[in-house]
Amino acid sequence: MLLLVFTFLSTAVEALRVIGGDMTVVLGGTTILPCKLITTDSITQISWRKEPQTDNFLTILPATGPLFLNGHDKRFQFIGNFKDINGSLQLSNITLTDEGTYTCIFTLFPGGDVHTVMHLNLLVPPVTSLKDNRPTLGTEEVSLATCMAAGSKPPAKVQWLTGTLGEKVRPTNNVTQHANGTTTTVSTLFGVPTREINHRLVKCVVTGAAMSKEESLPFTIQIYFSPIEVTINRSSEDSFECVTEANPKAAFTWSRSEQSMPQSTVRVEGATLQFLSMTSDLNGLYQCEASNLYGRKHSYIYVHVTSEIAAKLIDIGKPMGFCGEAWTPTPGVES
Repeated sequence: MLLLVFTFLSTAVEALRVIGGDMTVVLGGTTILPCKLITTDSITQISWRKEPQTDNFLTILPATGPLFLNGHDKRFQFIGNFKDINGSLQLSNITLTDEGTYTCIFTLFPGGDVHTVMHLNLLVPPVTSLKDNRPTLGTEEVSLATCMAAGSKPPAKVQWLTGTLGEKVRPTNNVTQHANGTTTTVSTLFGVPTREINHRLVKCVVTGAAMSKEESLPFTIQIYFSPIEVTINRSSEDSFECVTEANPKAAFTWSRSEQSMPQSTVRVEGATLQFLSMTSDLNGLYQCEASNLYGRKHSYIYVHVTSEIAAKLIDIGKPMGFCGEAWTPTPGVES
């Protein structure tokens, strides 16, 4: 007799069961909130509620179908049916405010209400960015670059791959929690801004549960400085080139002291000064100035033509000679 009673109760419990489940979806995506009932009772109504609200936001009746009680939200679509006792919803274009706990309620006759509770978890991929902090040449540690993973959920991980730079650079991380549940992670790379680390390649790598794959942001370290030294080199029999090291690259300007540049016998193209013919109107002091946003420096050559086929070039304080067929310049003096 006891055995028969136990078997009957077990069957009754199995016959009334609501099937649901928690869901995880990426911001802007589409998901299904599953809700299905196993029962032998008649279904009179299916309802949906979202905490912390105590009222239903959606009711489905056999005769009229879905009815939104607080304004129609087209993003919710009833994909179940009464025949299969399926109350599932599809939710599209998911936003941060959609995250939370949902309750699916079946109203039975004569059994009353049964329900299941499920949680919708939202993943938000970060918006990544990389900023050059434009450090200038110096001897004190400064910030070189900043890598950011903004507005992610859960928090993204940001790290630097610095290769052979080793201890010459170091990262620091800062995490900010926003009211909407997202997080911004900022990682700043510090180092002493020397010419040794200038133009070295590093990478900022961002990973997170909301990302389909890691994102690698390459960055070439830039140390900015004005022209360091300006020299004037011979580039051909009749041409001279102004050379310097600067970041960003320097712009070059050739000028002639207290005189205009002789257009018919001199050609200037960027850093190059070319003498088209050797005539006495070339005589004078020529200056090459190298400049960028951070400063300027210059150097000189002096030209003296003694005949149509012989000339002497000197810079301030240091002679450069031309005799017969050969130019023999020495480096110019920068100032």
